[in-house]
Amino acid sequence: MAKWKVVGISFDHMHMGDLLRCVDEQPDAEIAGIYDPDPARMADAIAMFDIPEDRVFTDLDACMTATKPDLAILCAATADHADYTERLAKHGVNILVEKPFAVSIDDARCMLSAMEGTGKTMAINWPLAWVESHVTAKRLIDEGTIGDLLEVHFYDGNRGPLYHLADKVEVSPEEVERQKPNSWWYKKASGGGSLLDYLGYGATLGTWYKNGEAPLEVTSVTDEAEGIEVDQHSITVCRYARGLSKMETRWGTFTDPWMTQPQPTCGFTFVGTDGTIASPDYATHITVQTRENPTATPVAVDPLPYGRRNAIEYILNCIETGEHITGPLDPEVSLLGQRIVDTAFKSAQEKRTLSLLP
Repeated sequence: MAKWKVVGISFDHMHMGDLLRCVDEQPDAEIAGIYDPDPARMADAIAMFDIPEDRVFTDLDACMTATKPDLAILCAATADHADYTERLAKHGVNILVEKPFAVSIDDARCMLSAMEGTGKTMAINWPLAWVESHVTAKRLIDEGTIGDLLEVHFYDGNRGPLYHLADKVEVSPEEVERQKPNSWWYKKASGGGSLLDYLGYGATLGTWYKNGEAPLEVTSVTDEAEGIEVDQHSITVCRYARGLSKMETRWGTFTDPWMTQPQPTCGFTFVGTDGTIASPDYATHITVQTRENPTATPVAVDPLPYGRRNAIEYILNCIETGEHITGPLDPEVSLLGQRIVDTAFKSAQEKRTLSLLP
């Protein structure tokens, strides 16, 4: 029998398939059940992972009662994260929330409150936390390779959230346009838009890179496309005590970065007092400049060690060892990221610079 029982809750987010694959490939874990109110949305996962009928549920409480899982993967629409977390917490289960954290600071804090007293762990999964180039960049920054970190520049996104399914299976442009009117990704009330989808990456990993430092002010601008009620492009500037950081999100990159890097390049660029680092998404090398060697020099990325290769492996290891969730997955780090996102969202609406929201 598998040591860990894992359930998948809600198939709103296509990353559910990727995370279930991680469970399926984890030797000491099993997919104990899956839940979604719409049976059709679970069909691909049922076929892919050969999930038996008695492990498929359209009633959340029935799923939790029948399976008694150790871990629940939550892939609901962003606006539903708080409600689902409160319901899951009552079942005394560890929760992995697929990014972004929440639709608002208030919802994020409700999620934290729901977990208090349960004795269970909650983690927020930011898939870029498992990209070797970005983890290697963090190591070099912490080692002082580029001196004190002053600026974090982030540009990221993809062609659009409907262009790919789990395992990055391609969807035709015609099918994308057909789905847009009814997709939660394109509805304000559900937490759609590129800013809420991607800025959390830059804000949360940026907080991790800057060791928890918070910006003083945030300024953000979003596009306004006719017939689309959410943004597809945002640019946010964070003013820190020392230095400015820029974080840009884009639905509509020329290519998807996991297939072919677009221009501008998706990923991070870091500027320190004594050097710079360029860390593209999914790169085999990052590029480093220092005062001693100002020529941009490629540095091979570090392979991720066992226990830190993906979110499932990581959180199950933390549950087993009692290790505290750290880095971008730490809810406290993600909460500061959420404050930056909320301030940016409000700044874009009000078209002015704002102090970081409390």
